[in-house]
Amino acid sequence: MSTTLGTALVTGASSGIGATYADRLARRGHDLVLVARDTDRLALLAARLSEAYGVKADVLTADLTQRPEVLKVAERLRADPAISLFVNNAGIGPKGPLKQENDLDYLDRMVELNVLAANRLATVAAQAFVGRGAGAIINTASVVALAPQFFNGTYTASKAFVLALTESLAQELQGTGVRLQAVLPGLTRTEIFDRVGGSFDHIDPAKVMEVGDLVDAALAGFDRGELVTIPSLEDHGLYEAYVSARNAMGPYLTLSRPASRYASASKAKVDA
Repeated sequence: MSTTLGTALVTGASSGIGATYADRLARRGHDLVLVARDTDRLALLAARLSEAYGVKADVLTADLTQRPEVLKVAERLRADPAISLFVNNAGIGPKGPLKQENDLDYLDRMVELNVLAANRLATVAAQAFVGRGAGAIINTASVVALAPQFFNGTYTASKAFVLALTESLAQELQGTGVRLQAVLPGLTRTEIFDRVGGSFDHIDPAKVMEVGDLVDAALAGFDRGELVTIPSLEDHGLYEAYVSARNAMGPYLTLSRPASRYASASKAKVDA
């Protein structure tokens, strides 16, 4: 039942974006390793995809907020030479603004999953793929990584981490045969809102993308070789302009002397 495309390991695969990635990758002919906490849902998904597409689908149950469980998945990435694609998708979303959040332990779990687990697994996958001379990592970030003022600070920061990690790794791994992609979803119709007690009822439907459309667009961006894919962004030139403006600051970010405006302000204070 194995395929020539190799195996894709997908975290957060029991529902939503992860389950849809699993479906689309199986349709393309990838074997699968499906990772999430819910063994029963994973088993049902694995059986359905195996029957529908004739691929091999393994279940690897893991709670990625728990370090031993993260290490278990990391070992699978490191030890299984058939794995050629890692979809680093597991994550949880915010319940509301930080000023109203009483469950600070929940925020800690968000960082453990969205940052610590994502970082460990991406790094292990990168090292493994470099050793094999080929492979690809798809990291699920969010559009809020580019617009932190609009959303919960811990969640936004966690997704900004994922975006920065992807961009840095892509630069570091040039010439190794390993590809990187960060996918930046906007509002997407998945279970993530239900899990934190929210809903889409009060949100303009024109702002909410169906999960199948999201993953199809993300994979189209992957096929085009995009480093960063924003599925709803019609004019990619807007993102290119953003990157150009950011890069223009590069020569001035670390110099031997402070900017003159700070020196002037300091002198004026002394004179006063």
